Amino acid sequence: MRVRTLCAAAAGLAVVLAGGTASAAGRAEPAQPGSAAQSGQAGAAKGAAAQSASVREDFDGDGFQDVATTASGATVGGQARAGYVVVTYGSASGLRTASSTYIDQNTAGVPGVAETDDRFGAKVVARDLDGDGLTDLAVWSSGEQVGTSGYGTVTVLWGRGGGISGQGSATIEAPAEPYWQAGANMAAGDFDGDGNADLFMQHGDDWETRSVLSGPFTRGGEAADEQQIDMFTTDNDIHTVAAGDMTGDGVDDLATFYAYQNHAEGGRFWQGTASGLSTEPKQLKSAATAVVGDFDKDGKGDLATRTVPGDITEELPYDPGTVKVYYGTADGPSATRTRTITQNSAGVPGTSEKGDQFGARLDAGDVNGDGYADLAAGVPFEAIGNKSAAGAVVLLKGRSGGLSGTGAQAFHQDTAGIPGVAEAGDRFGGAVRLLDVTKDAKAELAVSAPEENGTGAVWSLRGTSAGLTSAGSLAFNPVDLGTPAAGAGFGGSFANENGTGLYAPY
Repeated sequence: MRVRTLCAAAAGLAVVLAGGTASAAGRAEPAQPGSAAQSGQAGAAKGAAAQSASVREDFDGDGFQDVATTASGATVGGQARAGYVVVTYGSASGLRTASSTYIDQNTAGVPGVAETDDRFGAKVVARDLDGDGLTDLAVWSSGEQVGTSGYGTVTVLWGRGGGISGQGSATIEAPAEPYWQAGANMAAGDFDGDGNADLFMQHGDDWETRSVLSGPFTRGGEAADEQQIDMFTTDNDIHTVAAGDMTGDGVDDLATFYAYQNHAEGGRFWQGTASGLSTEPKQLKSAATAVVGDFDKDGKGDLATRTVPGDITEELPYDPGTVKVYYGTADGPSATRTRTITQNSAGVPGTSEKGDQFGARLDAGDVNGDGYADLAAGVPFEAIGNKSAAGAVVLLKGRSGGLSGTGAQAFHQDTAGIPGVAEAGDRFGGAVRLLDVTKDAKAELAVSAPEENGTGAVWSLRGTSAGLTSAGSLAFNPVDLGTPAAGAGFGGSFANENGTGLYAPY
């Protein structure tokens, strides 16, 4: 069934910027209105271009990708766990922390007001939602109450030449009716191949359905259309999703993974088509988190997952961690061509130990510029020496034949060149994101330690032809940025990263 989306427009006039002016001259040109991509005449090539654009996160249009970081646990204006987001801009020399933009619900132009437990920034998705060539940021406030019993809003912050701001922000919200919800499971992709970005999320009072809100969006936050899909067969829930072109047809697909109480209950693959997501899904194995990347460079996205031991989610905090890759085919993720990798696999640094949680967070990107996607796997509960849960991150490299442990790299806060010192409970590797912020065709790694010094912190490691390097890496935290610090959970997640939390031991 296809229906018009129910969205509420929100107005705002003032601009709050924490950075300098950025030139738009270097902007990567997207499909423009009236072009073949916009008119739907370019077929699969158009869809492939849209998929390529889907990973761009350039909020100020200067051609460098930018990093959006969440702090949904932060106290804002005296309101605990109100939350905020920070955008840090890329440049030829790396992230420009001095010109970061800070936005919360008290920022001029942002609808609403910061309130206790709103958790603005529970998840953020970066896409060009209005088709103007600038990346926009959709921010989920998971605890925002709407009316008497509805909750959850998505605030759209529009990209602009001088940097993202609250000006003119719009809200996609749950209507003020009983039990409506908006924003859960949010992800982005071009699910109908028309060259416009779409948003997937819960958007309604029926727990059995999820919606695809089709782009382009108006500046009032209204989608062009809405596809509602019944995605459930039992009373379980979707706990993670992953979007990307897993069939190689130039249209984004979606993988959804389910859990009920302490049981993981498998997953489903929803193929993207010219009319939206197929309503006849294929079954997948369970996963705790997932990401799509083309690790063997065959033109079909591969699905990398963290497995759930015995399909019991209660075991995840005590799990050494296993990454399983399902390689893409014309029909979606393969059931037979797979690869399983642990810290005991040949070439992978470290050892599989109880509670390490290798693969707790995952992200894909091309670090060394060879055209193969690489996989960053967070190991946030890895002990460094006798420092429990200090955390680490492992980079697995793509190549002909796909991912393996060959040439894998590991980094933590005691690695030479990385600022700081490994401390118990930091959870370095608690979020990971691979983005080319220097515009040299080699992705940098953004990695967080959300418990660092009680505030959270983010590091950036440069990509080189040999892989990641700790040389010249940088770190920043809320104190450095002048943003709310205590208990912020800064680095809880990054834009377009599928994870939104960690499975901490009880």
